[in-house]
Amino acid sequence: MRQAFDTLVRRIATAAGPERTDRNNRWLAAGLTFTAGMVNSVGFLAVSVYTSHMTGLVSMAADEIVLGGYYFAFLAALGVFSFIAGAMACAILFNWGRRNRHISKFALILWVEALAILLVGLLADRSQEAGLPWLIVMVLAWIMGLQNGLITKVTEAQIRTTHVTGMVTDIGIELGKWLYRNPAGDPDPVLPHLPRLKLHATLVSMFFLGGVFGALLGTWIGFYTVLPAAGILLLLAFYPVYVDFRYGKFRPGKVLRRARSGTR
Repeated sequence: MRQAFDTLVRRIATAAGPERTDRNNRWLAAGLTFTAGMVNSVGFLAVSVYTSHMTGLVSMAADEIVLGGYYFAFLAALGVFSFIAGAMACAILFNWGRRNRHISKFALILWVEALAILLVGLLADRSQEAGLPWLIVMVLAWIMGLQNGLITKVTEAQIRTTHVTGMVTDIGIELGKWLYRNPAGDPDPVLPHLPRLKLHATLVSMFFLGGVFGALLGTWIGFYTVLPAAGILLLLAFYPVYVDFRYGKFRPGKVLRRARSGTR
C-alpha cells in the first residue's frame, strides 16, 4: 500500500516536469482532458456554448451571420479568437520558461490556467448578473487554447486534449486496422497501433467523465464546479513550480540579468 502511494505521488510530481516520457505525457494528458471536459460542460450550462469546440464555433459564426443573429456570431468569433490568444499565451510562457532554464516551463502554464479557472469560478455569477456572458466565453475559450497549446508543446503535437474529433478519428482508424484480415504470409501486414488506440480511448473517456462530473456539479453548485478542476491543475504543477521558487529562479533580479545576458 505504501509503495503504491509513493508511486502515485512520484507520478503526480513528475507529470508536468521538464523530463518527458510516454508515461508522464499520458498522466498529464489524462488530467488535462478530464479538466477540459469539466470546464467545457460548465461553459455550456452557463452560456450554451462549448468553448473548446472550434469547429462548432466557426460554423456557428457563419450560420448566425446569415440568419441575422449577430450577437451569437460575435460570441462565436470571440471564442475562436480567445482560443488563439490562449495558444499564443502558452507559446510566450513556455519560451520564457525555457529561455530562463525553469524546470517549471510546462508547470507554470498549468498554474496560469488554474488561476484563470479560479477567476471564472469566483466571478462568473457576477458577470452574468451584469449581463456580460461574453466575458465568460472569452475566458473559458482562452483557457482551452492555453491548455491545448501546452499539451501540443509537451507531446510534440501527438496529443491535443480538446480535439475529441481527431481522437475519435484515430480510434476508428486503429479499429479498422484491427478488423482488417491480412492474407496469409503477407510480408507487410496491416496491424493496429494498440498503445495509440488505448491512449485515445482513455482520453475520450476522461473528457466524457469530466463533462458528466462538471454537468452534475454544475446543476448543484453552479460555477464553483470549476474549482476542483483548478485544484487538479495546481496539484499536477505544484512540484516543478515549488522547486523553481525554492532555488530562486523566479526572483525578478535574476530573471532580468538572464534576459540582459541572453541566457538560454
